[in-house]
Amino acid sequence: MTKVRIGLIGYGVVGRGFVAAIKKNRAVIYDKTGIELELSAVADLNIASSYDQFLEDVPFKTRDAEELVTSPNIDIVVELIGGYTVAKEFITKAIANKKYVVTANKALLAQFGREIFSQADEAGVGVGFEASCGGGIPLISVLKEDLAANNILEVCAIINGTANFILTRMTYEGATYETALAEAKTLGYAEADPTFDVEGIDSAHKITLLSSIAFGTWVDFKKVYTEGITKISTVDINFAKELGCTIKLLAIGKRTEKGIDVRVHPTIISLKHRLAAVNDSFNAVLVKGDIVGETFHLGRGAGSLPTGSAVAADVIKLSKEIVNRTAPRIPPLGFLSPKELNLTDIKDVESEYYLRFETEDTPGVLSGVAGVLAKNSVSIKSALQRPYENELQIPMVFLTHTTTGRQIDDCLKEIIRFPFIKGEPVAIRVEEEG
Repeated sequence: MTKVRIGLIGYGVVGRGFVAAIKKNRAVIYDKTGIELELSAVADLNIASSYDQFLEDVPFKTRDAEELVTSPNIDIVVELIGGYTVAKEFITKAIANKKYVVTANKALLAQFGREIFSQADEAGVGVGFEASCGGGIPLISVLKEDLAANNILEVCAIINGTANFILTRMTYEGATYETALAEAKTLGYAEADPTFDVEGIDSAHKITLLSSIAFGTWVDFKKVYTEGITKISTVDINFAKELGCTIKLLAIGKRTEKGIDVRVHPTIISLKHRLAAVNDSFNAVLVKGDIVGETFHLGRGAGSLPTGSAVAADVIKLSKEIVNRTAPRIPPLGFLSPKELNLTDIKDVESEYYLRFETEDTPGVLSGVAGVLAKNSVSIKSALQRPYENELQIPMVFLTHTTTGRQIDDCLKEIIRFPFIKGEPVAIRVEEEG
């Protein structure tokens, strides 16, 4: 058998990109693999109004995905509708019917991946999810296969194009957060409800999966510290510039002596850091292995064709397994093992910090703040003070040496009680490359 029959659920933006890839490059795929990919069925609630040239020769088009996942004429089910409930039902039913599955649904896998992968393992079928992390950037295959000879030490990533676009506009055009978000919506980079993107939840879904693969253990998404960009202001971005730095929303996974450290938050990085030059809607991932050293992966993190390309890559890999009758490439065994590495509490994570306080312009401010930091064993690396147009209130910025989140929290609780402190203090972690 050289023909593999595909059933697609969800003919939206990514679905169209996937179909375009396998239709336009059908001959290229066959020349490279010897496999003919046949789109046998498409299910979409709006199938009648979604009709285009790529659907002309599809023999079965329906609004009912149930028919597709149970059909004996489908080898691989591609789920591209997103969400938790309905998508999970279709995927688990497809697996129960011995179908191989491809999905881009990072939210579903971050929450229920262990259950889905266990079911696939028992059924003897494969699950591909390359498009779930990084759009068109090959990351899952890199961690699962290409770097299999390495102990992965660190994954550090910009993996949400919407947040990165907003921060880029704030940094280089002086836009406010609200203005940059509105532009992102106009350009189609942000959803009507951008919560998952700007609050870091989408990045947390992705770093959960990447860290689970990288470290060979299942990471509990609910325990991943997640902080978004909604509180980042142009004041902090301008101070970062003065320090030769920039602010990015980073998703970080690290192997430590005590376990693993997985988190998402705004981060100040030097302009010399490789991720500092990753702007607009681009994504980039740094992966550090104990043998290979550091590798860098850059590309479009979203969009119809880039993500469709990643979906097609999974379909091709699973098709090879079907045609060659080889055992499915299940995720690393750590995905299925009950053993979990210890996840470091964010308060115990060590890093340098950027601290900004709005203060009255009165004597004793500097000594008061510095005294609290010293009392809590937080060492000051440098300090900046700049006047506002309102000369009665000034921003005071400190860069600390490496400390813990717990120590910083203790300092802030005490400093905020000073009568000369106005508003909420700002604390942003600083990440050094290497």
